[in-house]
Amino acid sequence: MWPDATNTQELLAQAKAGDADAVDHLLARHREAIRRMIDLRLDPAIVQRLDASDVVQEVLIEVSRRLKEYLKAPPMPFHLWLRHIAKDHIIDAHRRHHQAQKRGVNREQPIQRPGWSDRSSLDLAGQLMDQDLTPASAAIQEEMQRRLREAIGQLDDDDREVILMRHYEMLANQEVAESLGLTEAAASMRYLRAVRKLRDLLSPPNGERPA
Repeated sequence: MWPDATNTQELLAQAKAGDADAVDHLLARHREAIRRMIDLRLDPAIVQRLDASDVVQEVLIEVSRRLKEYLKAPPMPFHLWLRHIAKDHIIDAHRRHHQAQKRGVNREQPIQRPGWSDRSSLDLAGQLMDQDLTPASAAIQEEMQRRLREAIGQLDDDDREVILMRHYEMLANQEVAESLGLTEAAASMRYLRAVRKLRDLLSPPNGERPA
């Protein structure tokens, strides 16, 4: 999901040398990844009030403002630094809109989120669900994705986050650990726990096969 690290490092070096075009290129290359990261997490309850593109723009403005500081002593890989900034803006957006329109926002909302229905979700569903249910038709694929969305929605925040990071953002365990402030062993255990919970949620009761 995130742009190639080697090219990113080249652009960062050029940006550190004062190349303004490199900065523009760097931000442009990461725009879609930031958008996807936000789409995965933006509460459906506020989507009608806030376009994800607005959050992306806020993130890019802050990244541009803080880039020189980052380049002096990078505390982490660039894409993980972007994620931290984006996560803060998502939290701020949720807090701001829930407070502003609490009655409307807190009504029952669908589980569907913009980033949860794509090839990544279908691949994950195929790994966790009955292997005999080959997604041979669009209808079966849609049903698999629906069940997966519902199951992910039932996970607690920590478990959902690690599933999104590993399967939708395609982050390695080491990157997940660094982002969450965990050891690699702890991040791996959290991921395995989340997968077990997700598989249990997707398993038919009493071993029955879904209709």
